[in-house]
Amino acid sequence: MTKAVQLCLVQEKFLVGDIKGNTRKILTLSRLAKQAGADIAVFPELALSGYPPEDLLLRQGFIRQIEAAIEEIAKNTGEMLVVFGSPRLHQNELFNAVIVCEKGRVIGEYYKYSLPNYSVFDEKRYFQAGHKPLVINCKEQKIGIVICEDAWFDEPMEQAQAAGADAIVILNASPYHRNKHQQRLDMLRDRQKKVPLPFFYLNLVGGQDELVFDGDSLVMNAQSELVGRGPDFDSVLLHYQLHADKQITAIDTRFYQPESELASLYKALVTAVRDYVKGNGFNGVVIGLSGGVDSALTLAIAADALGADQVHAVMMPSRYSAQMSLHDARAQAEIMGVKYKEISIEPTFQAFLETLKEEFTGTETDTTEENIQARCRGVILMALSNKSGRMVLTTGNKSEMAVGYSTLYGDMAGGFAPLKDVEKQLVYALCDYRNSVSQVIPQRVLDRPPSAELRPDQEDQDSLPDYAILDAILRMSVEEDLPKQQIIDAGYDQQTVERVLGMVQINEYKRRQAPPGVRVTQRAFGRDRRYPITSGYRRS
Repeated sequence: MTKAVQLCLVQEKFLVGDIKGNTRKILTLSRLAKQAGADIAVFPELALSGYPPEDLLLRQGFIRQIEAAIEEIAKNTGEMLVVFGSPRLHQNELFNAVIVCEKGRVIGEYYKYSLPNYSVFDEKRYFQAGHKPLVINCKEQKIGIVICEDAWFDEPMEQAQAAGADAIVILNASPYHRNKHQQRLDMLRDRQKKVPLPFFYLNLVGGQDELVFDGDSLVMNAQSELVGRGPDFDSVLLHYQLHADKQITAIDTRFYQPESELASLYKALVTAVRDYVKGNGFNGVVIGLSGGVDSALTLAIAADALGADQVHAVMMPSRYSAQMSLHDARAQAEIMGVKYKEISIEPTFQAFLETLKEEFTGTETDTTEENIQARCRGVILMALSNKSGRMVLTTGNKSEMAVGYSTLYGDMAGGFAPLKDVEKQLVYALCDYRNSVSQVIPQRVLDRPPSAELRPDQEDQDSLPDYAILDAILRMSVEEDLPKQQIIDAGYDQQTVERVLGMVQINEYKRRQAPPGVRVTQRAFGRDRRYPITSGYRRS
């Protein structure tokens, strides 16, 4: 009689390039899975190298270390099957592979069929495509193996079924963006129309540079019913039994309910900041706190990610700073328990004006003086970073980044930009969400008109369209790639549309010099949007 097979899906973070650490993690968690009764322990796509390893894959020494680590893992496996993702060199070609180990040796390998080469993915730069299915046997049940993008296409899944699979395990390093959970669920249900088998969809978790992986692993029976789900952004061992009749039962594993979209997005930002700061060896962060909404949200994210003791907030007032800005900045810092300091930029600003007095004679005051103030603040923050070993987090949002409403070497100076892919209106929504958990952002920060406070009575809307209009136009142009006329036809003023699109185009040079920031939409400024800086396209 065929017995039930117990699978352990290891939803975990694996650091890119940390081959020794990832090897230890695979072996340690395999032992824990075995102790809990698992017959098969499954780890995510490219768990051994971390994802994405990028040009590390071009280094021969890196590949040699990977090969040695595969041998070490195989040597230390016992009766349980250990299934993990890894680069694999085979006949002088490199593959995105799944390695299956048991009883001290590698007993099976699978090479990814479908290599994504769009958006943030460039796997064809490194890997060759596989073309053979893999089905492993355990207790007379047959488990098919595929990798991430393979599940989005019919052929790899149908080949696994044709090879006799009773169920399919999908190893993933699928980055988060808003509404990604529903897309995955829809995809799996669509695939089951042709391949009516149980699916075990395991996803990576954690932040890696501009990407963040949400976990959110899914288990679906042959009737397209969701019977298991991992948490958002947390590590966990998920145990399930696959029975001979293809039904699935959870073993001491809860069904994690999906969080709200804002809760999930906030958690993505927190995860990205935590893993980027710690992964790069910094002992905390420094943030320029202005009394405005962007820096308020950045401060909340940082404190939630790292702990209040690792956050230093600095208010740097000038002659144009409102008293309410100082009061609100101080109030939030006190509520969150972070280190707080006020350092006036007035003496520094005056020194710059005096130094440049002769050069500026006969000219009108303009954005030059505004930018000098921002750069005074940037110098102070970077100096504090150098002395303390804390990373500067910039506070600019996607709307500002899109149209260049920011200062190079000023408010753009820093190591990581948490809000780089968060539009202005969404900043307010996230503040409201965070305050619904506990009130940390003063309400006046959310109610007052946004201002850079670089000249008397300045408001953002003096220089920009209303944010509701600006964000909508940017969403259609940047994220949806709609042409100008289609945006105008959607009801937006032609002059405003042309002005906004012009600002986006001429500020590419600024964005290239901006710090990395986490991607949370389907099109962020960064690795998945690559436009030339020098271009005549806008003049055509």
